Amino acid sequence: MKVIVRIPTPLLSLTGGQKEVEAVGETIMEVIEDLERKYPGMKERLCDEEGRLRRFINFFVNDEDIRFLDNENTKLKDGDVVSIVPAIAGGYDKESMGGGDHA
Repeated sequence: MKVIVRIPTPLLSLTGGQKEVEAVGETIMEVIEDLERKYPGMKERLCDEEGRLRRFINFFVNDEDIRFLDNENTKLKDGDVVSIVPAIAGGYDKESMGGGDHA
C-alpha cells in the first residue's frame, strides 16, 4: 500500500526538509521499515532498542490514533495519511501559575 507520511519538524533533517513523503507498507511497522530504507536513521528515532514504537511518539492514520486501532500492526490502505506526532510535554512557569514558589 502506498501512503503519505507527514513528518514532524524534529525529523525533517532526515527527509531533506520534506514535510510529506511517500512510503509503502501494509502496516505501520512496514511503513517504518520503508522509511528507514529511504531515510536512514528514521527507525531509531521512531522505535526503541527492542523495535517497539517509542512511547512519546504518536501515530495517526487519517486522524485516528493507532493506539485505539491496532498499534504498530494497524492495517493501511492505498492513499492513507500517516501522521507522526511527537508528544509535547510542558513545564511549570511561575509567572503563568500566579508567581511564587509552590511546594
